[in-house]
Amino acid sequence: MKKSISLLLFLFLTLFYSSMFGQAFKLEELAGFNRLDMAAFKTEIKKHKYTFYDKTESPGFTLYEYDSPDYTYKIGKFEYNEDTSQNNIEFQFKDKKEHDAYIKAVLEGGYKQTGKGKIMTGENYVDYFKNKEQIRMVYPKTARDNYTILVFK
Repeated sequence: MKKSISLLLFLFLTLFYSSMFGQAFKLEELAGFNRLDMAAFKTEIKKHKYTFYDKTESPGFTLYEYDSPDYTYKIGKFEYNEDTSQNNIEFQFKDKKEHDAYIKAVLEGGYKQTGKGKIMTGENYVDYFKNKEQIRMVYPKTARDNYTILVFK
């Protein structure tokens, strides 16, 4: 009986913790966020208890960034003024195990590695494509930096 109660308590706490703080998203969710316009994205991300972090505007794009409740994750949505095919979701996290799980999901989802390079700030990246869908994995420069997934339309 005690084992059953302990198991139920463990499951409850795990589900509670996941709903409050487990703020990583599946690739499908990230792609879904990218299909939303900015107003719908803001509404949806707030449902996940993310809070506003920053807004960046330039002549070419607008970026809104949000932090997870425990500040472990950051998500941003880029909307480009002229070339909307460049619109993307940027999701940042620190954990190598999460990185490995994302790479596994990308490959199991039928994406193929198509290229490697460096972004303007010097971090390495790897591109994956499936049909016209693109995912870019950006690797941290140092252990203090984040992994980043970019999901394009």
